[in-house]
Amino acid sequence: MIKIAVDAMGGDYAPEEVVKGVEAARDRYSQLEFQVFGDEAAIQNCLQSSDRITLVPTSEVITMGEEPVKAVKQKKDSSLVQAAQAVANGEADAVFSAGNTGAILTAAIFIVGRIKGVDRPALASALPAYGGPHKSFVLMDMGANAENKAAHLYQYSILGSFYAKEVLGYDHPRVRLLNNGGEEDKGDDVHKAAHQLMKQSGFVNFLGNVEAREILEGTADVVVADGFSGNTALKAIEGTALTTMGQLKTAITAGGLRGKLGALFLKPALKSLKNEMNFNEQGGAVVLGVKAPVVKAHGSSKAVAVANAMGQIQTMVQEDLTGKSAAFIAENRAALKGKKE
Repeated sequence: MIKIAVDAMGGDYAPEEVVKGVEAARDRYSQLEFQVFGDEAAIQNCLQSSDRITLVPTSEVITMGEEPVKAVKQKKDSSLVQAAQAVANGEADAVFSAGNTGAILTAAIFIVGRIKGVDRPALASALPAYGGPHKSFVLMDMGANAENKAAHLYQYSILGSFYAKEVLGYDHPRVRLLNNGGEEDKGDDVHKAAHQLMKQSGFVNFLGNVEAREILEGTADVVVADGFSGNTALKAIEGTALTTMGQLKTAITAGGLRGKLGALFLKPALKSLKNEMNFNEQGGAVVLGVKAPVVKAHGSSKAVAVANAMGQIQTMVQEDLTGKSAAFIAENRAALKGKKE
């Protein structure tokens, strides 16, 4: 059985939606067991059945607005810290949370532990692609590290390529660097230097820069970004998707009977598009570069997203993603530093 340590108190709709998602995943995936950390009374009020779910009471919660490192250090009995500690102690195989992003990364690095050879673990997730040979691409970093050195961005290209190959099944993943122009000399000094590291190493299939407007077109299998730019691009995509769907609904309603009849015929296609653009269907972001799977769901995730993230974790554990990552990094440490082997 695969055991997942769940921070039940993280997220905008915790613990109710987190618990609902855990129960849905329990019913969907027979190989999963859950250790649910958080306020005992609040969780009990939401829990329908304790089958394959162990409730671990905690007395503290790390909120969205708290300073990450300080919160993790001071709130030892928080649901997030205790969930991460369960993995560090070998009592669980993975951590899930929809809480404070910085706190999750801090717990992942200092409690779960960083893989030797990785300078800066980062958040990666698969987003839908609407062109090219594949249906999705990896965006990394999505907000774990607001400031980066060129070497960090270069490492992201390697880790992202590894994830695209091992999890998504892409041979020779195409890598591009998110920048403010496609030309080689675009961007600040960090991005210019990162561009050269990726171009000259020969270790990744680097195809150059990509602008934010192009990343959904399937021009890359891995889009590398600093955490600030990556998170901004992600939020812009989410906001545009929500606004577009809302405006489409308004236009259909304003079209009267003719618009409604047209919408009826288009309903299957519209439903499919809505699902593709809904982050709740995508699961969670993965902290790459640490010793066990750590998955962070969107703060506003509902039960559907939580359950999907549990399936994502199951695949990561079954495929031994972190074990393969550690072996890969150990074998290619020189390449990760931008040096020829």
